[in-house]
Amino acid sequence: MGISKSTVKMICENEYGRLKHVILCEPKHMSIDGNINETQKQFKDNQFRKHRAIKQHQHLIDTLIKHGVQVSLLPAHKYFPEQVFTRDIGFTVGHTIFVSNMAHESRVGEESIFASWLKSRQKPHCHFIDNHIEGGDVIVHDGQLFIGLSHRTNQQAINPIQKVLPKYKIIPVPFSKKYLHLDCVFNIISENEALYYPDAFQQPELDILAEQFDLIPVNDEEQFTLGTNVLSLGDKKILSLPINRQINQDLRNRGFEVIEVDISEIIKSGGSFRCCTLPLLRE
Repeated sequence: MGISKSTVKMICENEYGRLKHVILCEPKHMSIDGNINETQKQFKDNQFRKHRAIKQHQHLIDTLIKHGVQVSLLPAHKYFPEQVFTRDIGFTVGHTIFVSNMAHESRVGEESIFASWLKSRQKPHCHFIDNHIEGGDVIVHDGQLFIGLSHRTNQQAINPIQKVLPKYKIIPVPFSKKYLHLDCVFNIISENEALYYPDAFQQPELDILAEQFDLIPVNDEEQFTLGTNVLSLGDKKILSLPINRQINQDLRNRGFEVIEVDISEIIKSGGSFRCCTLPLLRE
């Protein structure tokens, strides 16, 4: 599935507007070696069923299309077992699309596939070369950018972003390096609400987040199953895993429509709904 080579419209000003166009990649070559992140280490002795992951991913695509989201697929390459997590290879802020610079050697090269996809559609983009940054560490919120400082994103990447986006306020957010990306422990779901995992942050960062958001805590068990890594479709509709019962109920109690989709095979590799989706257009 894809789109024509005509101009692609891109704009994202927040994480909860109505999602209209998103990029995914099928997990055709997905595998778990137990080394790339903490989640994989936990699942390394648990049989990974690729056929099930592919089936679940298709269900995710079908669900997105059912809710009016245009889905484009990047070509899956046999050398990239983590390519299903398209969020990391780029991010859209306002009308600007950024191509990441991947930090882990197993993912270096995925960015070129995305850049080629953009080039074939005549879409200009900013490509990081000297500094590491991954889209899972970038969260946009109406004129602000929360950027997680992690093993995958460094402080040096912030200045180039600020030069391209001078009107945005950039807020660096250090968090425990135990966790892969910021969206594994923090995710904005409305104008004033955000999911978070308290133990991932020191008090100064918690104070910064609490100043702006009504923070909804995710417990230890549901952090492991990536309870923060939901995907907003807009209109208070959120994709979430069925297994995360507590956070799903908390969201329903707040008036959200929680759409449960099982991608439990995919999360064995350390990412969930937000990780698997790269938004190009939110309205």
